[in-house]
Amino acid sequence: MDDYTAAFERRYNNRAAVPEYAQHFDRWTRLSKNARDELDSDLDIPYGDHPMEKIDIFRSEGRSRALMMFIHGGYWRSLDKRDHSFIANEFVKAGVTVAMPNYALCPSVTIEEIVQQMLRATAWLHRTGSRYGAFGNSLYVVGHSAGGHLAAMMLAAQWPRYAHDLPEKIVEGALSVSGVYDLTPLLNVPTVNNDVRLTEATAVKCSPAFMPPATDAPLYIAVGGKEIEGFHQQHQEIKTRWGKVIGGDIPCPRDNHFSILETLANPDSDLFKSTLRMMKVG
Repeated sequence: MDDYTAAFERRYNNRAAVPEYAQHFDRWTRLSKNARDELDSDLDIPYGDHPMEKIDIFRSEGRSRALMMFIHGGYWRSLDKRDHSFIANEFVKAGVTVAMPNYALCPSVTIEEIVQQMLRATAWLHRTGSRYGAFGNSLYVVGHSAGGHLAAMMLAAQWPRYAHDLPEKIVEGALSVSGVYDLTPLLNVPTVNNDVRLTEATAVKCSPAFMPPATDAPLYIAVGGKEIEGFHQQHQEIKTRWGKVIGGDIPCPRDNHFSILETLANPDSDLFKSTLRMMKVG
């Protein structure tokens, strides 16, 4: 590996930067199993025809005051909704219905195809969320890492062009935690691009940094203070390019790329409380 490529790897290889990442994954898996066992849920509901196009719904305790779609990360090539059920624990207690879609993973599909799957999932929730106790027009999207990229893409979507029955705004707001918004640097990160197979053209096409937000729906952003350089650069880029719709920049000074997801699930954290405020809950 030459020096140029090694520099990009240092900026974007989170697992190399956090050697204990597997401990986070193990904890997420354990807590998520408990959540699926204990919460009021409907699991593996199809939202499309692909075998991976399934969604889990965790019903709010009491009257649902918002519907939050959480999109998991994993550089579009790993992890699963079942690894992230623990995110729902405290949100459902606060009166939020939580929906967690799965998507097919690279290299079996492209990032562009994953974006299409999330468009289907979001449209499905808009049309059917009330069946699961979701409250009116109160759909919000939260995503971590690659899921943060996908959350931003949902705010860039031109919904009436996607389907004639959809209004311009079906997502009221989004939170991107440690998101990726300009995919072009990943062309130089072989540990990622060997799987996601971006070209210069597809990297630009799938980058929310290079497209305008479709409505005035706010995008909230967060990045861990202990995250690697590339994610801080991504954070600043979307903050600059989408400045007119940035609803908040939530500090998480003690977090790395993986611990920040546990901070999101912690009801005492500013990140959790800010997410509730975004959804007008509390």
